Amino acid sequence: MKVNYAGLVGDVGGTNARFAVVDAQGHVRNPRIFPAKDYANINEVIGEYLETTCGRKHPARAVIAVAGPVVDGAIEFTNLDWQISEGELIADFSFEAVKLLNDFAAQALAAPRLDPEELRPIGPKLRGAEDCPMVVLGAGTGFGVSCLARGDRGDIAIATEGGHAAFAPTDEVEVEVWKRLKAEFGRVSIERLLSGPGLHDLYRALADIEGVPAPLADQKVVTEAGNAGDPLAGRTLDRFCAIMGSVAGDIALTMGARGGVFISGGIAPRLADRLESGGFRARFEDKGRLSDYVKEIPTSLVLHPYPAIIGAARELEQMERL
Repeated sequence: MKVNYAGLVGDVGGTNARFAVVDAQGHVRNPRIFPAKDYANINEVIGEYLETTCGRKHPARAVIAVAGPVVDGAIEFTNLDWQISEGELIADFSFEAVKLLNDFAAQALAAPRLDPEELRPIGPKLRGAEDCPMVVLGAGTGFGVSCLARGDRGDIAIATEGGHAAFAPTDEVEVEVWKRLKAEFGRVSIERLLSGPGLHDLYRALADIEGVPAPLADQKVVTEAGNAGDPLAGRTLDRFCAIMGSVAGDIALTMGARGGVFISGGIAPRLADRLESGGFRARFEDKGRLSDYVKEIPTSLVLHPYPAIIGAARELEQMERL
């Protein structure tokens, strides 16, 4: 018997496009991952997914989380040579309604709905303050940041481009890293370090500071080598986690995120043990006169494989109520 689906939900980043459908009971079903490099545009991915999952009768509505700022219902991806608008998707696929939203804004919508087993505490097990903002941030192809404002009238996801804020060194080693990246790239943003390419740039910078070779070709190899015991790669991963802790603490202060900080993205799960046992939480709490403030904020690693899909499904629910 053919299932009638309530909507299509997606999460399109710089590396992968993920799609699923939502059934009449609100359950997310049939998730699939598509490597973005294998497709010329997002329409090819959506067309293939709908044809193989739904056949001729596809859902009437779609909510797609996208990696980049959505302006007037359109997106030019930050780290992918694609662009699309809500109007184009309605015209091309005969949807009744389409909503594009920032991928980390979608993850912010998902944060309150994640079960305890879908989260791994980083640092002490704390309970976030009720009805206070939450923050989701994470490194992947780029660095995403979003906030969830909470109140009596419901939750509102706030999309930001916080990953493009300036990187702030906290010790002499990071000052030297900043100098090298400044000379090579000009302005040094958070994303210049806290991303896949940024991790490899950090590795190269640390090697140059120490006067040693940097033979590892990319961030994936650096991560594997560091976790296998390579000294320079290991120091790179530790420094990466420490910088993420500083950034997470700064963003928690900026947003007043007493409801909790959630670490997501493609890189963090591969560094889970280092995040928990290394410098992340110490740097998160190292905020001078506001240290006591951030010490009460829980920090968690998101283990759910599709948090932006969960957030897109929640946005779909809200669309159906209108």
